[in-house]
Amino acid sequence: MTTAPDLSPEADDAGTPAVAGTQAFGKFMRVLQFVADAEQPPNVAALMRATGFPRPTVHRIVAGLVAERMLVEDAATHGLRLGPRLIQLASRSWGRSDLRLAAMDELKRLRDITGETVHLAVPNGRSMVFIEKLESPSAVRMSSRIGTSVPLHVTAVGKAWLAALPAAERAALLKGLPLPRHTEHTLTDRAAFEAELAATEAAGWSSDREEHESGVYCFGAAVRGADGRPLAAISVTTLVFRQKDDPAQAYVAPLLAACAAVAERIAEVPALSKPDLL
Repeated sequence: MTTAPDLSPEADDAGTPAVAGTQAFGKFMRVLQFVADAEQPPNVAALMRATGFPRPTVHRIVAGLVAERMLVEDAATHGLRLGPRLIQLASRSWGRSDLRLAAMDELKRLRDITGETVHLAVPNGRSMVFIEKLESPSAVRMSSRIGTSVPLHVTAVGKAWLAALPAAERAALLKGLPLPRHTEHTLTDRAAFEAELAATEAAGWSSDREEHESGVYCFGAAVRGADGRPLAAISVTTLVFRQKDDPAQAYVAPLLAACAAVAERIAEVPALSKPDLL
């Protein structure tokens, strides 16, 4: 019986590459992963602390990743963030994802019914990642992009996904979830945020009332797999000044219908219940 290789970071720490001949690659991946997961763009010192690599090694890795446009370094703060080439590669993968394709017809229908921008997002750690965005026909465009990571606590997609998790799993995730302020409307009190999730779970849909961006309202709902677990979330995004008088009828009803239709499509294709997206 063949034994799978140990791909854990500890294998590299011990001086033995997880797969023969890939030690250098493993170090590059550890740096990329840390930058991707960091709440704020880390600098070289932060990378040294996180990885345990010596300064020359970190400098060499960062220089190589910046040269290949896998990382971008802020000239003023020296903070590092994921670069355009990495995002382009990821976007190509997401663009071909079965989940995205399964949802596309309903996303288009939802955009046309509401006249607003719609997003499809999947969870990635403490964030949601947009894997599809269909713009409103309005002249005013939203700043979000495919491949963008957004926090769970300030977005309709994030709250919808969290609220749809089993209670124990959600509680465990919330214990370590930071609630930084993005606007004056952001819920930063943990009790208030948990109450919001309880209300979202009861209603079956979520809202972002200028909590992520001022002037922007979003309504979200989870897309569940055949086993009932949330796989993704869909949102309708509008601007405060053009929001309809009856948002429940204008946005939420068609949103819930779209999520239900996508869930039915997923149930027809069992492989979609476990999409390998991230």
